[in-house]
Amino acid sequence: MAAASSPSWERRTRAGRDLAAFAEVPEVAEALVRLPLDAEDTAVTRRTAEALARMGTTAAVRTLARAVAGADDGQADRLGTGVLDALADADAPDVAAACAALAGDRDAAVRRGPLRSPRGLGGTAPGAPGVSLRGW
Repeated sequence: MAAASSPSWERRTRAGRDLAAFAEVPEVAEALVRLPLDAEDTAVTRRTAEALARMGTTAAVRTLARAVAGADDGQADRLGTGVLDALADADAPDVAAACAALAGDRDAAVRRGPLRSPRGLGGTAPGAPGVSLRGW
């Protein structure tokens, strides 16, 4: 967790990748929301988003949605690029179920986060038929 606030962008990037597997832990999730909003280095944003998308769990996708909701336009674009990087792999997880599970999330930021991304979630609102991160 300490690496998530390191002055080194390499350590912050590594922290995002390493912590993604623990997105369901509240303290870790908070760090994973902050990491993609890194104002110092775009690699931290992109690689943390990629790691979360590779996890494909509801907790990881929820964390991504919260980050996107708080992102400026440039950060939202880099978050989307990180997601696309992850989903380009043949063994990429199917995150449509996680997106659908979040459609009714109690946190408005989670419900609207994917809509903040310039590419959206497949161009549709969360929970709509055919929602996936493939179009992000």
